[in-house]
Amino acid sequence: MGNIILMAICLMAGIILRLTGRVPDNAHTGINAVIINVSLPALTLLQIHNVAIERSLIYSIAMPWIMFATASGVIWTIGRSAKLAPETIGGLILTAGLANTSFVGLPMIEAFYGPRNMGTGIVIDQLGTYLVLSTLGIAVACGCSRGNASPKEILRRVVTFPPLIALVCAMMLMAVTYPDWVTQVLGRLAGTLAPLALLSVGLQLRFGALRERLSAVSFGLAFKLLLAPMILAVLYLGVLRAQGETIRVTLFEAAMGPQIGASIVAMQYGLDPQLVTLMVGLGSVLAFLTLPAWWFTLGLI
Repeated sequence: MGNIILMAICLMAGIILRLTGRVPDNAHTGINAVIINVSLPALTLLQIHNVAIERSLIYSIAMPWIMFATASGVIWTIGRSAKLAPETIGGLILTAGLANTSFVGLPMIEAFYGPRNMGTGIVIDQLGTYLVLSTLGIAVACGCSRGNASPKEILRRVVTFPPLIALVCAMMLMAVTYPDWVTQVLGRLAGTLAPLALLSVGLQLRFGALRERLSAVSFGLAFKLLLAPMILAVLYLGVLRAQGETIRVTLFEAAMGPQIGASIVAMQYGLDPQLVTLMVGLGSVLAFLTLPAWWFTLGLI
């Protein structure tokens, strides 16, 4: 409950600061830079260090990769048919193709499935969601942003993406025990991610633009909250015949709202910031209505 209240406060704070003119119009750019270069790397260095990789979690790790690949194919095809701008297509892929598996996902797992399943959520988040964002996500952002980035430039941006560098370092340090002060510092820095990200979203969120972006937002949220989890459920439960609580938790994570980190990357690359903020703002709210329905449905299977 505390995380949910914090989300609402930070989002509203950003909206109020913008409406009252207490911050510059481009204040979100500095906040986004801090998130990408400080908060996300700190979270990765902290979480990956404690991840226990087990063979039974292969479906969980694969879930974000499958979802992002599916989103890329579906949204790109429909977007091109609808003659959407590449920036809009890229923004939809990043926000509809990646789930909020950490800040919202972990508390939701604890609430609906118990603390014993938190490890599954952490593995999904770090080896799935954030690794997808650090690689395929950056490639999509480069490819859809204004200006034609060469394959060499896209590769350069991927390998120099701070969270990916942090991921490599974290995996190299898995056998090393962090001193207490390192853990505390990383924890404090990582804890700034969600508040700053939601503040940034609030600074750019304009609900007045919803009417003109209604079709794109509706399509993106329908895919993220309904269609993508449904596709994964059919694949895992129907085709692969996977069973057990870990699979249900994995599919529950797939049903989370748009990932905040992906929205920050999308905005940094100019991928239709207006649409991206609406996807995150509305998607975060709607997810609290759709997640109990998914939990109930998965419990029947």
